[in-house]
Amino acid sequence: MTANRKPTEFGIAMRNFTKYPEMPDARALIDYGVRMEELGYESLWAWDHILLGVDPNFPIHEALALLTAVAARTTRIKVGTGILVMPVRNPVILAKELATIDHISNGRLLVGAAVGWYKREFDSLGADFHKRGKIMDQHLEIISRLWTEERVDGSYPPYELRGAVLYPKPVQKPRPPLLIGGYVDAVLQRAARKGDGWLTYYYTADSFRRSWKKVTDFAEAAGRNPAELSSTNQLPICIGPRAKIEAPMKHWLQTEWDYASWSESTMDSAIIGSVEECVEQLEAHLETGIDRIIFVPYKYEKEQVEAVAQEIIPRLKRRAA
Repeated sequence: MTANRKPTEFGIAMRNFTKYPEMPDARALIDYGVRMEELGYESLWAWDHILLGVDPNFPIHEALALLTAVAARTTRIKVGTGILVMPVRNPVILAKELATIDHISNGRLLVGAAVGWYKREFDSLGADFHKRGKIMDQHLEIISRLWTEERVDGSYPPYELRGAVLYPKPVQKPRPPLLIGGYVDAVLQRAARKGDGWLTYYYTADSFRRSWKKVTDFAEAAGRNPAELSSTNQLPICIGPRAKIEAPMKHWLQTEWDYASWSESTMDSAIIGSVEECVEQLEAHLETGIDRIIFVPYKYEKEQVEAVAQEIIPRLKRRAA
């Protein structure tokens, strides 16, 4: 770890979506969040979709409602959206909802947001899929202004803000962190210029390093200090004898997860093997200077979740010290 650099944080995803006919259990997910705090995870992340899939479909509980409930039951663990599909939501309502969660959690909210990819969902929600990048930029500006300005005036069709006053402001100042998710250069520029960091999904260490370099270059070009931006990568993990777990892990990654063809997101990012093998693979990620890793444990099994917290993370922290 380089001098004066903060140590990498370790969060974990929650299983708020399942593959039909299995249904996610809202109360069990809230209890899961409480347990993740007990295990010492830095943050808990919920996936966001309103509608997901057709055949099969993927039942999903709403992310903000779940994170609100977890925030009310915990005191230390941060709660994050990984990621929120921002263009399908009303930005003024969203600014209010997120500010309220920040108060309920006493400043523990992390907002991961992206433009989205599922056109069927956009059509159902009356959002223009083809203008989602422009809408995302507009929403980011509206939300940030409402969080930081006493009074907001501005025309953001179809939103006309005249003397818009949002109080209480979020607990975190100047605002809760806005981490921008996505892959293409336009997204990396958005993260560098308008966000507080970048959040990506299933990137190998090499892929992450290349894209993060782009983010920091874009930040410098925009006159921002790259050191003020944070980086986060979501990584699947399965601990156990490789000969036994590799095939089921790959099947899970192939049947329940999507990998954008235009990105470097890949199931090859999976961390697989014994504790020591997993630690060795994760050290390559730490060497990139990443600020946070969000673990996605195999099928969210209790044994996997606890092994990551009790065997993987302590070793990583000792080696980084």
